[in-house]
Amino acid sequence: MRFFKVLLILFFLSAPLFAAGPVHRIIINGVINPVAAEYIEQAVERAENENAQALLIQMDTPGGLMESLHGIMKTIQNARIPVIVYVAPSGARAASAGMFITYAAHVAAMAPSTNIGSAHPVFGGGMPGGGEQDSLSGSIMMDKVTNDAIAKVRAVAEQRGRNADWAEEAIRESANITASEALKRHVIDYIAPTTGDLLKQLDGRVVTLDDGSTHTLETAAATVITFEMTWRQRLLDVIVNPNVAYILMMIGTLGIMLELYSPGAILPGVAGGIALITGFFALNTLPVNYAGFLLILFAIILFLLEIKVPSYGLLSIGGVIALSIGSVMLIDSPIPELNISWEVIVFVVIFTALFFLFAIGLALKAQKRKPQTGQEGLVGETGVVSKVLNPEGTVRVHGEYWRARSDTPLKKGTRVQVVAVDKNHLTLRVKALD
Repeated sequence: MRFFKVLLILFFLSAPLFAAGPVHRIIINGVINPVAAEYIEQAVERAENENAQALLIQMDTPGGLMESLHGIMKTIQNARIPVIVYVAPSGARAASAGMFITYAAHVAAMAPSTNIGSAHPVFGGGMPGGGEQDSLSGSIMMDKVTNDAIAKVRAVAEQRGRNADWAEEAIRESANITASEALKRHVIDYIAPTTGDLLKQLDGRVVTLDDGSTHTLETAAATVITFEMTWRQRLLDVIVNPNVAYILMMIGTLGIMLELYSPGAILPGVAGGIALITGFFALNTLPVNYAGFLLILFAIILFLLEIKVPSYGLLSIGGVIALSIGSVMLIDSPIPELNISWEVIVFVVIFTALFFLFAIGLALKAQKRKPQTGQEGLVGETGVVSKVLNPEGTVRVHGEYWRARSDTPLKKGTRVQVVAVDKNHLTLRVKALD
């Protein structure tokens, strides 16, 4: 009897050693960008190092950048653990780049009322020139990109046993289907309303990785550990938002301009420099149209010229028009989440125009203002004759005694006004107030 008790104790003590590892989960909810690529790469590496039995990527994305997509697909295909892509929750989508990631996964699943597809590649930044030759070059380049995308997705589809023909249709014709249709067409492997239900369906499935090794999933009672983005990744994800990048760029520009208007203020220049550099970093990760960027730069030049050139407001009007068109053209993408919203554009254009008009008004007022310091600042000031002027003598202005000259003799105590300053002889020209 004691022997069986010892065996029972040893069994319970050793049970954790034989228990299946946890399932790691990350959540992608937004555009596929360099931050998302880094997030997925770190998650795969962490799951491998901590002996997780699988990595679950819960995804809802409108698509994203091609370069980031290639990095994510390469990470998944070279993973040493099974990677599961789950398009969820209900209402989510795996559009454009999301379709490629779903196909690259070792196991693909979707929640009810979700959709997948619309994966036709689109250029960002536009083609320069716009002539017939440029149009032909753009068409040829688009064909190359499209064919490359098709070859890539067909290769991974054949390896995963998924419908390669539909994947090509999604790229060439931007086809889009629901979760139930995707299951019928062998685009995905499972439909599951919740993560728990998906893990129960996956229990016992044998997954073959790209290196030929096989893994049997034991997920029915597996612990799910969710890993959020780090604070650094969350910050960068906010910065690379097109609206935020655009606002940072304009704040940086206005800050530097304000520093130029008021040298020595320091704070506007420092803050503007930080915002401008951060904005440029964000724009570097987005599909920027350089014609739009140049129009914004041209608008700023027009605003600055308004100070020196008497255009009666024409330069400012041109600046507002150039800034508006450039802002609309700045980000060139068919994905709404990768474009600058109209509300932000209108607000920034109005604010920038008002800022420059205010700055221009201050500059013009400063140019017309009478000097407040130095010898020029004495013109128009009043004083008292302290030594008879006949025609020269001495006057007291602001508690200081100056040599002065008057066209008419003035006796001591007469109140006078400075009308000019002889800089060569440091002599004031005055006239009697009374």
